[in-house]
Amino acid sequence: MVGGLRDDQQAGRGSQTRHQDRRADLGPVRCISHQAAEEIVGAAQLLGIVERMSSLADWLRARSDEQLVALLRARPDLATPPPADNSVLATRVGVRSSVARACEDLDSFAQATLEALVLLDADVAPVPLDAVAGLLGHDVTVERVRRSVTQLRDLALAWGEDAELSVSTAAREALPTFPAGLGCPAEHLTEAAAKAALADLDEEERRLVGKLAEGAPIGRTKDAAKQVPLEQAANPVQRLLAKGLLLRRDAETVELPRQLALAVRGDHPMGPVEPEEPIPDLTSTGQSNVDNTGGGAALELLRHVEELLAAWGEEPPEVLRSGGIGVRDLRRTAKAIEINENQLGLLVEVAVAANLLANSEGSEPQWVPTIQSDTWLASPPEQRWATLAQAWLDLPRLPGLIGARDEKDRLLNPLSEDLRRPLAPKDRRRILDYLDELPGGHGARPDDVAAVLGWRAPRRGGRLRDDLVRWTLAEATALGVVALHALTTAGRVLLVDGAAEAARQLADALPEPLDHVLVQADLTVVAPGRLEPDLTIEMKLVADVESAGSATVYRISEGSIRRALDAGHTADDLHSLFRTRSRTPIPQSLTYLIDDVARRHGRLRAGTAAAFLRCDDPLLLAEILAKPESEELELRRIAPTVLISPLPLADVVAVLRVAGFAPVAEGPDGNVLDLRESGRRVRGKSRPAQPVAIAAPSPEQLGELVAQLRAGDRAGAARRGSAVSPERGRPSAEATLQLLRDAARQRRSVWLGFVDTHGVRSQRVVRPVSVGGGILQGFDTSSEELDNFPLHRIMSVALVED
Repeated sequence: MVGGLRDDQQAGRGSQTRHQDRRADLGPVRCISHQAAEEIVGAAQLLGIVERMSSLADWLRARSDEQLVALLRARPDLATPPPADNSVLATRVGVRSSVARACEDLDSFAQATLEALVLLDADVAPVPLDAVAGLLGHDVTVERVRRSVTQLRDLALAWGEDAELSVSTAAREALPTFPAGLGCPAEHLTEAAAKAALADLDEEERRLVGKLAEGAPIGRTKDAAKQVPLEQAANPVQRLLAKGLLLRRDAETVELPRQLALAVRGDHPMGPVEPEEPIPDLTSTGQSNVDNTGGGAALELLRHVEELLAAWGEEPPEVLRSGGIGVRDLRRTAKAIEINENQLGLLVEVAVAANLLANSEGSEPQWVPTIQSDTWLASPPEQRWATLAQAWLDLPRLPGLIGARDEKDRLLNPLSEDLRRPLAPKDRRRILDYLDELPGGHGARPDDVAAVLGWRAPRRGGRLRDDLVRWTLAEATALGVVALHALTTAGRVLLVDGAAEAARQLADALPEPLDHVLVQADLTVVAPGRLEPDLTIEMKLVADVESAGSATVYRISEGSIRRALDAGHTADDLHSLFRTRSRTPIPQSLTYLIDDVARRHGRLRAGTAAAFLRCDDPLLLAEILAKPESEELELRRIAPTVLISPLPLADVVAVLRVAGFAPVAEGPDGNVLDLRESGRRVRGKSRPAQPVAIAAPSPEQLGELVAQLRAGDRAGAARRGSAVSPERGRPSAEATLQLLRDAARQRRSVWLGFVDTHGVRSQRVVRPVSVGGGILQGFDTSSEELDNFPLHRIMSVALVED
């Protein structure tokens, strides 16, 4: 109706201008009369609003206690603070912010019904149910509309009997500017004239009218810059304007009149309307298949997070000035752990939320693994998964936005503040809750889920509503919460019982860890499934991962054997490892490789002088001294079999290995030292406490609130007689006692303004029995129960006239 109001305002300004032009002839009297007329119209409109609020208050009073309790439960903002009576409740029901909040939970058909009521001006005068059904379309039954109206009544968005339905003025403000895509009615155009005019349109004009009738009735065009006669019109826009079939709003905006849009739409005045929830095509693969697939995804997730922690422990990326991670660092890490950048973005977001990665801060901040990540790495797989899944479920951010651009065309990076969305956890749970409604082993594809949730709450999610569904399901699939479009058993438990129970459920779904591997002739080792934790550690030490998946392939090389020997293993230890853990015969080439590397390994011993080299073969030390690379080590012979260096031991060993030697680091006790870097660590920040949800009032509390409403209505309706005069904002104690004692003696009821222990003020009608000891004892007429009222909480008192 905005366009219509703008027309009325323009017409009013034109009328006022004409009066001003005549002011010289008619004098100031005519101007005063015009102003008085405007004041009368404004007063009449205000009086209409007051009358409608009174009608709503009366309707609320006529509702049963159970219906009022249901209303306060559905719209909790109406009960805070507790309203004194139903008149106050009626005022809150019509507040725009409260109406908009209540509309967020309306399904698509209920919202269409509310839009139909507004289009019929039910906020101005009551309308019948049959008129609403007619506007919704010929294929919509009256009974279906009645159910929708009942839903609106339960939320107090509409009130009245079927023959006289009303809505508040705020309903028009809370709905779109053009409900159902219909513009303002043109005063000069009737429905019959609109249908006749539509039949006379040429093809171009009909195409333009049809386009505006399908969507928003507003169109922008430079052809609306000036009004031209029909015979001079050069295009469809100018011809329709000249015929009065388009309304000119400004120099570049036209609007299709409502009557013409209704003529185009025919039997569907409000366009396509879905009376019932869409029925999706469910997938059915069996719960066991879903759980097995989800378990595999969970193990893959854990492997990628482990690789991420290892990569950033060795080479952490810098924190951008605007927060987040740079594109180059993201690409480098994605290539290193062999996943795409979008998948890596999700891993990074979840790892930071789980406190496995943190900003090191300082002058040159970096994203570094935390101390807590070591505890996480040592935990069983199911517990590690549960930590990540719970962190994702509670994540107040949208990883799906990574790679998009903001309104300033800036790239949105992982961990940047632009991804923060406080409502993301609520939306995430709403999407997963729908999958939880489906039978076990059954799922729905993202487009079908988006269609169902879009029908249930079309106002939730904003412009990203359908994208949120697709992002959430894709992320849930990557985390093993969803598999094959269905919710896993661990995912269901996570939603209801939390991470601890979900971890136990996943442990049952994961395959039993294997205690063996398969050694191949080409020096590869195949792990046909998940390995036991100690065997996994041994294999990562003695071999490099060549490919991962349901079966992991490791590659044994001279470097990997040397790495195991550097860590303190002997050749016999490695022979024993493969002999006891392999289900296939050990190839001779592997035995030769281990023995050959072990024979050369450790012949050269390095220590600290800062560092020293010792070797039983003086010729080998002489060879080292002759190497050009050794000059930077500043080696000096102190014995035929000993060299020393002022450089750190790790640097000496590294330079000699580059030069082609195979030294081993030696500790003060002569044992082998493991010089591998463990990666940087920082102390992670404690996860912010999740906001504690305010507990919804219990049915008993709401019942007490409704009783107070009834008492407030009775108190407001009671005729007050003589009252105690207040002194400094409250009645004097002596006057209060005297009035109450007289009322008790005469068996007359009194009207009390009372403040309870929570500081909530209410009105009560009480029949006093006795007054003494600072307590008024009497029957509360709302419950007819004997109650005690401390005198110091009575703020005002008056007799009730019979």
